[in-house]
Amino acid sequence: MKLTQLRYLVAVVQNDLNITTAAGKLHTSQPGVSKQLKLLEGELGFPLFERDGRSLTRVTPAGQEVVDRALRILEEAQNIRRMSLEAREDAHGTLTLGTTHTQARYVLPTAIKVFRQRYADVDLHLHQGTSEQIADLARLDRVDLVMATGPGDAFPGLVLLPCYQWHRRIIVPRDHPLARERHLTLSTLARYPVVTYTFSFSGRSSLPALFESAGLKLNVALTASDADVIKTYVRLGLGVGIVASMALDEKKDADLVAINADHLFSAHTTWIGFRRGRLLRGYQFEFLKLIAPHLTRRTVEQAVRAPNETAVSELLAGITLPTR
Repeated sequence: MKLTQLRYLVAVVQNDLNITTAAGKLHTSQPGVSKQLKLLEGELGFPLFERDGRSLTRVTPAGQEVVDRALRILEEAQNIRRMSLEAREDAHGTLTLGTTHTQARYVLPTAIKVFRQRYADVDLHLHQGTSEQIADLARLDRVDLVMATGPGDAFPGLVLLPCYQWHRRIIVPRDHPLARERHLTLSTLARYPVVTYTFSFSGRSSLPALFESAGLKLNVALTASDADVIKTYVRLGLGVGIVASMALDEKKDADLVAINADHLFSAHTTWIGFRRGRLLRGYQFEFLKLIAPHLTRRTVEQAVRAPNETAVSELLAGITLPTR
């Protein structure tokens, strides 16, 4: 078994089982990748993939276990390279971040601008998507950092560090009946169609569950992953918008009325995470601190050494998170 074979295996899985695409990313030939996969399967004595002719259709259960272990092996190999670069104080490198549209549009621009000024030799890649899409990127080790909101159950194997808290806001055009409401209730909100963020595909979304617990039905007109899209349809009169507080701009959204809903919806925590066992580069520590100043290098290193998420939570218990 060779490290190259494991690298080819992971690359194929990371590229949706497309050997040709994986070969291109690896700067090698498609027949060469196929040959090494066959040799690896022959050595292991079981198939890594199910096939339909020459096409790979899915990873076998045993193959998935090999992929998971290969990811850890390749991670350690990469950690050795990172140690070498840090020892030489080489600031070249890459930083790949998977996050939601709201974080990318409203939270990250300032931090990224400062980061680019400080680390011009670091290639920065931003991948936007839903929580499920970001979880897939993390599972396949396609990103260095993940920034999202909500339960971390979908992100096993990551160190999750809280960045800040935020609330939902209800938005309506200025001539909407709710614009005159002084103390909005769930029952009042339930009378109107709602335009809000795409619900989670795994588990129950907190928003529908909240209405159901009050004996009410959430009338959903449209869901979208982008707050700007939600605001567009609110302006068209499609429904009442529910968006993150940081997605509102006082000047650009002056035609909309933002209604405080802290008494209706609990606060959310946005966190940033990375694969447990990963050796972070110096510039990655700096990026974390730009996003959340309380995430100092010492704090992050202590979190990495913590044995589990409970210990991480205890470590960060004394920190008061900023609110956006």
